[in-house]
Amino acid sequence: MSLRIYNTLSRALEAFSPLEPGHVRMYVCGMTVYDLCHLGHARSMIAFDVVQRWLRTSGLRVTYVRNITDIDDKIIQRAVHNGETIRSLTDRMIAALREDADALGIQRPDHEPRATDYVPQMLSLIGQLEGKGLAYQAGNGDVNYAVRKFPGYGKLSGKSLDELQAGERVAVQEGKGDPLDFVLWKSAKPTEPAEVKWQSAWGEGRPGWHIECSAMGCELLGESFDIHGGGADLQFPHHENEIAQSEGAHGQMLARFWMHNGFINVDNEKMSKSLGNFFTIRDVLKEYDAETVRFFVVRSHYRSPLNYSDAHLDDARAALKRLYTALSLVAPAEVIIDWKEPYAARFQAAMDEDFGTPEAVAVLFELAGEVNRSQSAQAAGLLKALGGCLGLLQGDPQAFLQAGAGFDEAAIQAQIAARAAAKAAKNFAEADRIRKELLEQGIVLKDSPTGTTWEAAA
Repeated sequence: MSLRIYNTLSRALEAFSPLEPGHVRMYVCGMTVYDLCHLGHARSMIAFDVVQRWLRTSGLRVTYVRNITDIDDKIIQRAVHNGETIRSLTDRMIAALREDADALGIQRPDHEPRATDYVPQMLSLIGQLEGKGLAYQAGNGDVNYAVRKFPGYGKLSGKSLDELQAGERVAVQEGKGDPLDFVLWKSAKPTEPAEVKWQSAWGEGRPGWHIECSAMGCELLGESFDIHGGGADLQFPHHENEIAQSEGAHGQMLARFWMHNGFINVDNEKMSKSLGNFFTIRDVLKEYDAETVRFFVVRSHYRSPLNYSDAHLDDARAALKRLYTALSLVAPAEVIIDWKEPYAARFQAAMDEDFGTPEAVAVLFELAGEVNRSQSAQAAGLLKALGGCLGLLQGDPQAFLQAGAGFDEAAIQAQIAARAAAKAAKNFAEADRIRKELLEQGIVLKDSPTGTTWEAAA
């Protein structure tokens, strides 16, 4: 295959081939479920949804794992604040996550492990690290990873230990042998709920965040797999620490390729809950349809920063309407994609170059122009089929074009009929008045040899 992927580990585009011929194993860090997902989470989910779709389109079998962190300081704090159990909170947030992802056309991963189901595997991994001298129990009961004992630390982020040490601004926490060391197992605190305490060789406690992904990834995909993905903010320290844990325990490369999606920015700042500038997926879907939101994300390259604003969403909606307008004019034929066909070949070349969705979307617009010119059902079918590779253009064109708040279909059809009657009676002034009145209501009429249809104005 000719796919090339930008590998964060090597900082270069590399030819991709799976470790096991024909089978790609991919792990992506998922959400910490203490609140509703925001658009930044959607960006990551959509980016890797496109990745797994293209890998499958390319004829590969894919085992896709996206984890759920359901034990964490923020989860405990939120549940205690709400006066509910950890399980009640996380079950509710997981259900909301799945509803939001489904709405955005994000296909479910093959495995969606919850961290709390893999504590035995985490304890086993910590035991291996301790046995190799890479982990130690501190005086406060925590078990920490000894960063300086792992020679490859910093290879993903490109940071040397000296640089990391120079950037360290906090005092050494109680019991840590070095400020760079990180926690693998947190000793239980008397004030914490009983449901976040597990028995271990090091006393009651709960796992640290980083060890969760190492344990789940290796359990479900093996000690070495093809792709590990997540947001750019996870590159350091989370993914760096995963490498230290997994490779320290098993002595082999954790992931061959590391992929990181860019941030969504608001006013040039990363969208995040800590900055208070985030928009939940649900809030955005109250204002814009799900496919417009997906298209807004997909038409930018997954590694690029993406600026959020209503103007950008409005522009995405107008652009997507152009594609659906082409499909509304010509009924698409059922098409099996011939990748030697020029449009399909250009689309494939774009996607094979690090999942180049901006160039692939440009091909869709070229093809839409061809549909408008030729009125070819085959071209329309190819447009729909290629759009499907990105999770786009699978809806009813007329329904998409007519989507809008407060439109009364029966009333619009009555106005269209009245206009047709006025034209038949050669009362063109009345026909023009009806068209203008509907346009003022946000309704655009489209005349064709087969009749008049309508759509919502951009």
